[in-house]
Amino acid sequence: MTEPSAVTREIRWNEQGLVPAIAQDWQTGEVLMLAWMNSDALELTIREGRAIYWSRSRQALWRKGEESGHVQQLKELRIDCDADTVLMKVDQVGGIACHTGRRSCFYRVLESGDWRVTDVVLKRPDEIYGKESSTRKESSTKKESSTRKKP
Repeated sequence: MTEPSAVTREIRWNEQGLVPAIAQDWQTGEVLMLAWMNSDALELTIREGRAIYWSRSRQALWRKGEESGHVQQLKELRIDCDADTVLMKVDQVGGIACHTGRRSCFYRVLESGDWRVTDVVLKRPDEIYGKESSTRKESSTKKESSTRKKP
């Protein structure tokens, strides 16, 4: 897939050839996650009818739910006014979008200068991915959060 289609030519890709992609519950409007797509990921998402992203850390296509079973079935695809962000309205199979086992990746809210967890874990990561994979994902999440500063 090297020749861009009319669909992908409309997108304003960043310097790395990526575009942010928001996954939103197609019935409730809840924002589930934000990830990145390259043109191949977008083309495959359209063709297969399920969310396929570009993993920046692995430098590879990432079929959402391939490991966990928590597939995002595409219901509608939109771009914003600048054509530099993709919005996918999806049916979240299994009800879990986040690798932490929560419904949404946006499970923390700022209250009095601190980030407070508001959403419960629906299924532990080790139950979703197995112990080894869960440990790897959790340690990368801890490393990221330890470098973040409060606003």
